[in-house]
Amino acid sequence: MSTTLSKVKMPYLLLLPGFLFLFTFFILPIVNLAQTSTQTPIAGGDTGQYEQTLRFANYLNAFTENKEQFARSFIFALCATILALAIAYPLAYAIAFKAGRLKNFLLVLVVAPFFVSFLLRTVAWKQILGEEGFVVPGLRTLGIISESTTLTSTSFAVVMGMTYNFLPFMTLPLYASLERIDPRTMEASGDLYANGLTTFRKVTLPLSMPGVVAGTLLTFIPAAGDYVNAAILGSPNTKMIGNVIESRYFKIVDYPTAAALSFTLMAAILILVTVYIRKAGTEELV
Repeated sequence: MSTTLSKVKMPYLLLLPGFLFLFTFFILPIVNLAQTSTQTPIAGGDTGQYEQTLRFANYLNAFTENKEQFARSFIFALCATILALAIAYPLAYAIAFKAGRLKNFLLVLVVAPFFVSFLLRTVAWKQILGEEGFVVPGLRTLGIISESTTLTSTSFAVVMGMTYNFLPFMTLPLYASLERIDPRTMEASGDLYANGLTTFRKVTLPLSMPGVVAGTLLTFIPAAGDYVNAAILGSPNTKMIGNVIESRYFKIVDYPTAAALSFTLMAAILILVTVYIRKAGTEELV
C-alpha cells in the first residue's frame, strides 16, 4: 500500500522544485506588480512613496498617454518577425536538407551570437550602420542613399537590430521542425509529378508549420517588449513601450504607471498570441 502511495506522490514531488521556482520568481512578482499598478502617490510624501488606493484608472491613463509607443512596439516587432522568418526559413531549410556533414557546424554558427552579450551585439550594429561602417558608404557609392542620409537613430536601424538579435529564436524551431520531415514524403511528391515549388507549398511548408508558429512566437513576444535596440540604435522618435517602462521605473520613479504599462503590454501580447495560435495553430497540421 505504501509503495502505491509513493508512486502516486512521486510525480508531484518531482514537480515541486519547478513549482516553487515559478511561485517565487514569477507568481509573487506578478502579484506585487498588480498591487503596485493601482497605487497612487502619498499626499505630501517623498518621491517614490505610494499607497494602495485601487485606482484602476492608472491603466487607462497609462495606455492613452503612451498609445503611440504601444503601436510602434508592435509594428517594429511584426517587421522584425517577418524579416527574421524570411531569413531564417531558407537558412533552416539549407541546414536541414543540404548541409550534409556541415550541419552541426552551421548550427553552432547559428547559436554563436548567444556567446556574446546582447548589449555588445547591439552596439556592434550601431557601428555597422554608422558613418564608420561599410553599409552607409557602400549605399552612397551605389547612389541608393544621399550624402546627408544616415541609418543610425532611425526606425530602420532598430528593426535591423531586433531582427539580428532574435534571428536564432526563429531559426532553431524552424530547423527542428524541418529536420523531422521524412525526405521520402518529398520524394513521393516528385513521383506524383509535382515540381519543386509545388512540393514546397503542398508538403514542406505545411509540415513545417509547427516550427513557423513556434519561431514567430519566440521572436515576436520578446521583440515587442524589447528596449535595448531602441535605446542604442534609435532616437526619441523611435521609443518603444519598453523604453517608457524602463524610464518610468528607474528615472521618473513612477512605479504605478510602469506597472500598469507592464500589465497592459502583457495582456495585449497574450491576446495577440491567443488569436494567432487559433488562426494558425498546428493541431490539424501535425
